Amino acid sequence: LRQPQAPLDGVVTLSGLKRDVEIIRDRAGVPHVYAADRRDLYFAFGYVHAQDRLWHMELNRRVGLGRLSEIFGEATIVFDRYMRRLGFAHVATAEVIQMEPAERALLDAYAAGINAFIAAHRHRLPLEFRILRFRPRPWEPVDSLAAGKLFSWMLSANWDTEWFRARVVEALGAEAMAALEPGYPAGHPVTVEPGVSYAGLGESLLDDFQVAQRDLGLLTGAMSNAWAVRPERSATGAALLASDPHLRPQMPSIWYEAHLSGDGFDVAGATVPGLPAVLIGHNQRIAWGITASMVDTQDLFVERLDPEDLRRYDSPVGWQSLSTRREDIVVRGRAEPIAEWIQETRHGPGLSPLLPGESRLLTIESPVLRPQKTFRGTVRLARAQNWEDFRAALADFDVALNVVYADRDGNVGYQLSGQVPRRKKGTGLLPAPGWDADYDWAGTIPFEELPSLFNPPSGYVVSANNCIVGDGFPDVLSRDWCDGFRAARIESQLNARERHAVDDFAAMHLDQYSEAARQIIALLADVEGDTPLAVRALAHLRRWDYRLTAKSVAATIYIVLRQRLLVNVFGARLGSFVGSYVGSESSGSIAGNLYPARVGGFLIELLRRADPAWLTPAPRAASGPADVDPAADAAKPDGQVESPRPGSTPAGPSFGSWAELKQASLAQAVQELRDRLGDDMDAWQWGKLHQLRFDHPLGRVKPLDRIFCRGPYPMGGDGDTPCQAALPAGGYGASEWIPSYRQIVDLGDFSNSRSVHTTGQSGLPGSPHYDDFIPLWRAGRYHPMLFDRQSVLDDLDHLLVLRPE
Repeated sequence: LRQPQAPLDGVVTLSGLKRDVEIIRDRAGVPHVYAADRRDLYFAFGYVHAQDRLWHMELNRRVGLGRLSEIFGEATIVFDRYMRRLGFAHVATAEVIQMEPAERALLDAYAAGINAFIAAHRHRLPLEFRILRFRPRPWEPVDSLAAGKLFSWMLSANWDTEWFRARVVEALGAEAMAALEPGYPAGHPVTVEPGVSYAGLGESLLDDFQVAQRDLGLLTGAMSNAWAVRPERSATGAALLASDPHLRPQMPSIWYEAHLSGDGFDVAGATVPGLPAVLIGHNQRIAWGITASMVDTQDLFVERLDPEDLRRYDSPVGWQSLSTRREDIVVRGRAEPIAEWIQETRHGPGLSPLLPGESRLLTIESPVLRPQKTFRGTVRLARAQNWEDFRAALADFDVALNVVYADRDGNVGYQLSGQVPRRKKGTGLLPAPGWDADYDWAGTIPFEELPSLFNPPSGYVVSANNCIVGDGFPDVLSRDWCDGFRAARIESQLNARERHAVDDFAAMHLDQYSEAARQIIALLADVEGDTPLAVRALAHLRRWDYRLTAKSVAATIYIVLRQRLLVNVFGARLGSFVGSYVGSESSGSIAGNLYPARVGGFLIELLRRADPAWLTPAPRAASGPADVDPAADAAKPDGQVESPRPGSTPAGPSFGSWAELKQASLAQAVQELRDRLGDDMDAWQWGKLHQLRFDHPLGRVKPLDRIFCRGPYPMGGDGDTPCQAALPAGGYGASEWIPSYRQIVDLGDFSNSRSVHTTGQSGLPGSPHYDDFIPLWRAGRYHPMLFDRQSVLDDLDHLLVLRPE
């Protein structure tokens, strides 16, 4: 820890540069890189990433390449198996080969800058390398693209939701699952209103479930806010844009801020170490923010294997040979590598060996698993000058993102990016039959047809993982939107005043008001406390302002009561699946399913309807020999026929009335809180349960946690508040999604812009910038987002010159 960081001042002579490059670090630790040549600019970009985050970069590339077990041993084998199956390294290699020379030169320069740093500091590596006793191999362009594929995958994963849905259909039947499918709550915002030219599809969820059940024998998937306002809605007289991506907390922060200037580039904002791109930020003319779109770009397929030759699978043109590749996973502490055999079909790689209890061959198809041109898109985005340039850049992106836009001319807009599949049949709700051409993708939706919005009459655009389009949109983008409570609250705040200042946007970033809580508490008006503590709990709820602050007692009671309501309402129908459905326990899967982020609005709808039929289990007809589908049995890798499951009714709570259910839920919540926090209700503060930690991988080993980790810190909010702090499956902590980076851009005066991410710029525990952002971030404060050169010079903390040999 006492070892000094690599020099941040002076002159460093390096091979690979054409001319001098200036790196000015401001007092927040943000590097401002000035170069006369764009390849030198990207060389220095790689160098500063390595200076501050070499370990973070090493970790990112090892996750993307599936090579964690080389340094961590047995504990990470499952992660490596998963990543090897997805094959990001193979796809990234193909992308590098197909890349145009201009983009390839920048990617090579970035890798060269990293390697120049590693070579010059091979005896002064970050602490993690010394603890784990290894040295990083040279960086390659494939490493950056594989890490980028990983980031894209994180922002678009929804296949696990399909798998969870399929397991419920297997156990309960298609009709029961269809009834449990939450629709998007009526009245919640959509980003793009449907136009008059849209022709609705009119497909019912029940039909989709039943088709999949019949064809497959199913008797047996990141969050954020972003918004922008036009000049007439801005107190500054120019467009304003705010963005706060919600990702899981970690140490060091996911993000690293940087400013690149020279040879046609002048762009600043949030980057991810290992990826040579500004993903959220602004240049001299435009600004942008991103949110996860929730668009379904991943489909599972059940493949039917030849019972006489399990190396072949059925397809629309007959039996085809499985493509098989071997991946050798080197595991620290093992003499021999683990051989992972990956089977692939025309749809993609097989995932079944990673899915507990899944005996069929399930494959996954996704545009992210194909060579794309996303890096070119990031370069074009950094240099975009207007709405047309911006959209042209996004046309190259492989991942479906919501991107909110604003420019110096006062325009605001929204664009969905990515390669979005156009399905011939079905809606992607459940695994589709791989042998049936009717379920194949009919290509992707042309970029010009993707949802887009420019200068709407409202004067603002909002995106918060809510539904993008209305029911009339001609293609099915997804059925798995998040509830629109955050989007509705942001819209409400934007409409609460005619004009907004930067400070108003900052207050919106910190908003812990829950519209979901207001509606749920209103529906508990008929509940009465049957114990003194229950009476006091209700009193707290009924005088509450619905803000989930860390010190709020009412917030704690509400969260635990909400969880009990969810289990009691849905438990009768779901039985053992209820925990995964409502988020009260882990789903036991890799990607996690999206139901817990969608079920709150459904709960409110059911409480409002008070339908007695929901109080008892929905019976399921007994299965018999007729229920066995030969196609499903043929799809089993071993070709064995499974005996039909007997009919069953889910085991779960049953209540005589909705009033009884609500009364019981309150009693259970109060008892749980007594067990957790004691009988003193004044001590039931939300921040005592809802705590945030910034954990480092090596912090799992004590006493290294005292060196690398920070926290715990009490935190407010939940998944429905604009300042999101969603609960993890099976717990009350703040370890799921938090505002990982906050940015506010004033397009009329960049010096009025501000930003901050969670921890600090440096990944070195001995650096003053390792954790200096934590107090700012927790208090809702920012550092200046410096842009013009004079402002940067006025805030100069370090000046380093990279000079060619």
